[in-house]
Amino acid sequence: MAVLPWPPLAPEGGNRQSPLLLAPVERDPAPHTSHGSNPQLPLVPGGWRDHLEAAGHVCILKDASDLESSSEIAKLIEAESLEAALALHLYRGGRLLQGHGIPFGIIFGGTDLNEDVNHGEKKKVMGKVLEEARFAVAFTESMKEMAQTQWPHARGKIYVQSQGIVTGPNSAFNWNTFLHQSGINQSADNLHIFLLVCGLRQVKDPLYLVDAFSEWHREEPNVYMVIVGPEVDPVFTREVGARVKSAAGVRLIREMPQGDLHAALKNCFAVVNSSVSEGMSAAILEAMDLEVPVLARNIPGNAAVVKHEVTGLLFSDPQEFVQLAKRLVSDPALEREIVANGREYVRARHSWQAERCTYQNLIRTLEGSIQD
Repeated sequence: MAVLPWPPLAPEGGNRQSPLLLAPVERDPAPHTSHGSNPQLPLVPGGWRDHLEAAGHVCILKDASDLESSSEIAKLIEAESLEAALALHLYRGGRLLQGHGIPFGIIFGGTDLNEDVNHGEKKKVMGKVLEEARFAVAFTESMKEMAQTQWPHARGKIYVQSQGIVTGPNSAFNWNTFLHQSGINQSADNLHIFLLVCGLRQVKDPLYLVDAFSEWHREEPNVYMVIVGPEVDPVFTREVGARVKSAAGVRLIREMPQGDLHAALKNCFAVVNSSVSEGMSAAILEAMDLEVPVLARNIPGNAAVVKHEVTGLLFSDPQEFVQLAKRLVSDPALEREIVANGREYVRARHSWQAERCTYQNLIRTLEGSIQD
């Protein structure tokens, strides 16, 4: 894990100017707005906003998918007097920042290295973005190695920083109400609820387990899978809704406030990830932090976090998922072991303070570019 030297960044002189940050928003889409004399700067959701605001930066969130062209970024930069930038996703966000004359960094998404790199034109664009970027952040060493193989010229500017995890379940959350709203009218004591948390888009593959799970539910009516996530792709969301509507034992719930989501995670039996591609799943890490077992599709991004039968269970097809889920239900000792190992893994390897240190220092490199 590459962490830069850590000088103090206390906001002693009031608000600091900081970068424009762009992200495909899947949670908490409402922009954060600060008021004051300094420029307001869009920031990605999650801990990054908190990290930079703690250093005195004034930050605003901007969804990269809402900006259709580089010219819109140019207008935004001029209107808000933006001086630097940070984007989540090399292609989806980073490509919009080219040629504007402001220093920027990027954070790799799983789609960049697992999907977009296989498309010639996208790969070319991403290489150009990396040439201009002052730094890039990968969540894992394997992601860094993949990026360096594809773009050797970026070798000296890629840092590794795992996602930092902090969870905060809403104490007022009512699990029985959640189940009722999900259309599950059974006693919570007799249920095994599997939560699949994801933005509703094809790369997350929320329908991957639906048929197999429905068949299991017909055998054992006390098992349910609840898909929780925001509408990212409207057309695909309608497809998911139609499939789930006719699938026994499967329910679909739209996005929830983070505190409620964490409370739901803590109350469920297990968290599921069925993605085709992942950089590093926050839902998996949050489940581990909340002491909930994880069943994840065996893809590189998940296997980098989940060690089979140690910190979670990895499956390669829907039938294996059902086999492992049944095993987890019938083996409380395995559940306890996985939960304990997952909790320790997150607390040892996904420090929120270490993440804060890295991003605050990386932003200092952009500030240095501004001053130069």
